[in-house]
Amino acid sequence: MSQLNYASYLQLDQLLSMQEPRTSNTAPREVVLAEHFFIVAHQASEIWLKQIIADLLAATDALRPDYGNPDANLSVEYLDRAGRLIGLLHDQLVALEKMPLRHFADFRPHLGTASGAQSQQFHQLDDLLGNDERPDGLYAAFDAYATAQGMSVAAVCRIGSSTGVLHRIAESLVEIGNGFWRWKIAHLTMISALLGDQPGTAGSSGAGYIASRIRLPFPRLRLLRGEVHEALVPTPTR
Repeated sequence: MSQLNYASYLQLDQLLSMQEPRTSNTAPREVVLAEHFFIVAHQASEIWLKQIIADLLAATDALRPDYGNPDANLSVEYLDRAGRLIGLLHDQLVALEKMPLRHFADFRPHLGTASGAQSQQFHQLDDLLGNDERPDGLYAAFDAYATAQGMSVAAVCRIGSSTGVLHRIAESLVEIGNGFWRWKIAHLTMISALLGDQPGTAGSSGAGYIASRIRLPFPRLRLLRGEVHEALVPTPTR
């Protein structure tokens, strides 16, 4: 048996052989490299999505008694890591904006009907975070955990940092929600710059379709924080 090393542990031979541009080898080098860049960015996004989803599911389970003794501090660790990784997804889209429009137009016909809208992991993450139309498992777990500690989420928002780990969870959820929002906006910006008003590769309306699906996660938490803000605003004196 060969000794385990860096390359074999990470299966680099397999990993680095999975970027296969469909552009012809006779095409200009800059077009082939642009498609390679496009593939790398999307493959990396799917790998990060796998980790983010795993961390958010673990954060949810850490708050639920049916998975053992709830550990809110462990949940915060998972949430903070997921929030940082969502930031990486955003940064990858910003990097993709450096791909020249003319190069994307050259290799785009080779994408067929492939579209980021078909990403199952993206839809799974969207379901985990929830929006105005769907409840989300992560916030529900936080709400149930706070209730078990004799505290409502509304009280956590109102009292603030003195609620300890409950406050840290709430802040982590806000950070994740805002990061997810920024990622979606960056996606819209990139698609708008590359396609304009052209339809998407899977037959969607392109930028219009993406814009119509942008929602902020954790609507209930945002509502409660807004109520706290409203209560704190001084009443104007006459």
